[in-house]
Amino acid sequence: MRDHFIRRLGQLASSDKRIVLITGDLGFGVFHDYRRDFPEQFINAGVSEQNMTMLATGMALEGHIAFTYSIGNFPTLRCLEMIRNDAAYHDANVKVVCIGGGFSYGALGISHHATEDLAIMRSLPAVTVVSPGGLWEALEATTAIARTPGTCYLRLDKDHGDDAPINGEAFILGKARVLREGADCTLLVTGGILREVQKAAEGLANRGISCRILNFHTIKPLDSGAILQAVRETAALVTVEEHTIHGGLGGAVAEVIADHQAWPKAFLRIGLEAGFSSIVGSQEYLRRSYGLDAASIQARVEKLLRS
Repeated sequence: MRDHFIRRLGQLASSDKRIVLITGDLGFGVFHDYRRDFPEQFINAGVSEQNMTMLATGMALEGHIAFTYSIGNFPTLRCLEMIRNDAAYHDANVKVVCIGGGFSYGALGISHHATEDLAIMRSLPAVTVVSPGGLWEALEATTAIARTPGTCYLRLDKDHGDDAPINGEAFILGKARVLREGADCTLLVTGGILREVQKAAEGLANRGISCRILNFHTIKPLDSGAILQAVRETAALVTVEEHTIHGGLGGAVAEVIADHQAWPKAFLRIGLEAGFSSIVGSQEYLRRSYGLDAASIQARVEKLLRS
C-alpha cells in the first residue's frame, strides 16, 4: 500500500503545487523518485512528529495540502493534541498518513503496533478516517483525501486483500463496498486484514456457509445504510479488524445497530479483545496469536452460526 500511495501522490503533486509531503525522518528509499521530481514539495521534519504536524498545519493554513508521514502510532497518538487543536479545530488541509496499520511492524513491539488509532482518530470532530483494504483502494483513497477539504487520516497496511474494482465502479469516501455476496452472514472488515477475511469466506463456503464481505475503506463517515441493509438481508453480522474491538469498526457498527434499534440475529466483533498486544513477531504470527488469521475467523463465524 505504501508504494501505491507514494506513486499516486507523485501523480497528484505533478499537477498541484499545493501538495507537500512532510516525513518524520523515514521513507527515503520509497521517496527517492518523489524527492527527485518534487524537491520543493518535500520536507524532512526529522524525528519530531509533533513539530511535523504543527508545520503541516501552518502550511495548510497558508494554502497547501500537507501530508504528514510516519510509522504506526507516531503520526497519530504522539501528535494527538496537535492534530486536535491545530489541524482539525481549524479545518486545516492536513492529511495524516500512517504506514503501519495494525501489526504491520509487529516485530518492533507494542510501540509500533497501531491497534487503537481508528478509535482515537474517529472520535475527533471533522476528521475523515480512511483505512483501505487493498492496493486499488490505497490509490483511490490518496486521491480522495487530497481532494477532501479538512483534516484526514489515511491508515495504510503492509498486507492487503483483493479489492479490485467491480464493473468500473468509482471509489467514494463513506461508501462501503460489497466484495462478495452471501446470505448467511455479513463479514464487515476494514484494512489489510481483508486478505484473511476473504480466505475465511472461502473456507466457510466450502462448509456450506454463504458470507457477504462488506469492506469499509472509510470508517468516518461510516456507511450506516450498508450496515442496516446487511442486518435486513443476512442472519448475522461479524466485524473483523486488526485493531481493538473497542471504538474501532466493531464499536462503530454496534453504535449504528443500537442507534437504529436494528438488531441482527447474531453479532460478533473480532479483533483485539483485552489488554495490549504484548508479544513480538511478524504480522502473520501476531494474527495467529490473537485469533485474527483466516482459520480463527472461520472457526468463530461457524461457531456463532451453528449455535
